[in-house]
Amino acid sequence: MDERASNGLPTEMSVVDKAVGLAMWVPGLLWLSSMMSVMTVVNRIFPPHKVDFLARIYTRGQVVVSGSKLRFHVHPDIDPKGIYMFAQNHVNMMDHCTCYTGTPHFKQGIELAAHFKLPIYGWYMKGRGTIPVRGDVSPKQAYKELSQRIRAEVERGHSLLLFPEGTRTLDGRVGPFQPGVFRIARELEIPIVPVAITGMFEVMHKGAPYINPGHRVDVYYERPIPTKGVPKNKIGEIVAETRRVIAARVDAFYDGGVVATTDGLGPIEQGS
Repeated sequence: MDERASNGLPTEMSVVDKAVGLAMWVPGLLWLSSMMSVMTVVNRIFPPHKVDFLARIYTRGQVVVSGSKLRFHVHPDIDPKGIYMFAQNHVNMMDHCTCYTGTPHFKQGIELAAHFKLPIYGWYMKGRGTIPVRGDVSPKQAYKELSQRIRAEVERGHSLLLFPEGTRTLDGRVGPFQPGVFRIARELEIPIVPVAITGMFEVMHKGAPYINPGHRVDVYYERPIPTKGVPKNKIGEIVAETRRVIAARVDAFYDGGVVATTDGLGPIEQGS
């Protein structure tokens, strides 16, 4: 299956497609469990940023075993040595793998604290220093703790990878963004890099138990959006602009159009 429906939902799968889609979980889970087990042990000895090459092998390999073809498009204004908040549309459980290796930055993640209880995956995240978002405290306390943890990562020279929608898309399109992390980015004066993923929804999406090989997945790292000197009452504009840039890529992918304002990335046809 390699067609896209105009509303973002994949077309109906055949029995063979479904059988292949279920079988694809076997190599995927074997790769995930083996690599995360190794990295969990290694991270007890070395700081995660010192062995980032392992995370890159794992994340790139996870996309490869899904049968996907990955292509990166990186805006020339992104400094390989800079510190950024990479804000990505939330498609599926492989999102961090899809985005990670496109730039050389060490990208620390942000996850719900409940996920840390998961075997293997949760152990790995904890060992890597992934930032937990707690649901057992007040929103004010959760925001304070999140801000402190992000500040600590920035002081270490690390970038952040986050999903401002807060939940996976149900139709492939980009949902509303939550503003909390954008406020923290402004406080720390960290530029926002909008990251748009197209094609990965067709590989795997929420509500379907299949991994569908043979798709091309494109990752667009757009021009950084500065936060330094932005007034507090303008946070909403940063949120809106970040979402607009990402949604333009995703919508053009499904609607067969061309993104008109692409700056250094060029007008890439999404529907071809």
